[in-house]
Amino acid sequence: MDRIITMEDVYWRRSGAEILKDINWTVDRGEHWAILGLNGSGKTSILNIVTGYNYPTAGKVKVLDTEFGKASIPKLRKRIGYVSSSLGRFAQTMDRETAMNIIISGKHASFGLYREITAEDRKRAEKILKELRLLYLKDKTYNLLSQGEQRRVLIGRALMADPELLILDEPCSGLDVLAREDVLDIAEHVARKSSHLLYVTHHIEEITNAVTHVLLVRDGEITAGGPKRKVLTDTLLSKVYKIPVKVHWENGRPWMSITK
Repeated sequence: MDRIITMEDVYWRRSGAEILKDINWTVDRGEHWAILGLNGSGKTSILNIVTGYNYPTAGKVKVLDTEFGKASIPKLRKRIGYVSSSLGRFAQTMDRETAMNIIISGKHASFGLYREITAEDRKRAEKILKELRLLYLKDKTYNLLSQGEQRRVLIGRALMADPELLILDEPCSGLDVLAREDVLDIAEHVARKSSHLLYVTHHIEEITNAVTHVLLVRDGEITAGGPKRKVLTDTLLSKVYKIPVKVHWENGRPWMSITK
């Protein structure tokens, strides 16, 4: 499997409105992508198609060798890890569970432990906690974690099922600078060690060294896509953000300022 995602001539309409238009995009093995765009640009709609929660109105979609319309979408979802800032409200149902148990719950994609925990489950969860430098939270309950710690534990939960594709949908939303950098360190670690990464944001400074490619989305259409240094230009980002901007790079990461 050399191609992770293929979208060909994809359109998606909702209530008669065209949300996505003529999306052509491929992700190859070894690539890690960031998806950038304003709120409402279509970023999450693209993710919802990749994960099979929305079905394209027109076009062809293939994810992890699963062609939509010809294979099981529920089986595909088990191969994809997904973390969003909005998951926090679902995880609150496990407020009194430890970080260890929340990570274990990711094995069955449930918020709650409804099956017997095996020694193998605990061993894998502890390995994830150690790899993500979260072992100190092992026995701490979710309600006592900081917002940043909660977000990092949810990423660990997504890794419990050993996903082939990990989607992080604005995982740093609402976090302070220190917590943001902790989450980005984990994203960097995951991209370098295991899963293919899709990272969605509208803050270009969150694009770490591990991200190889960038997709720019504006008003439901792709503005540009490719290697990040070629895509993250003043001209293209000014078009996507609808305001004049300038990009500069520090320590391999892009930063953006408004020039008007």
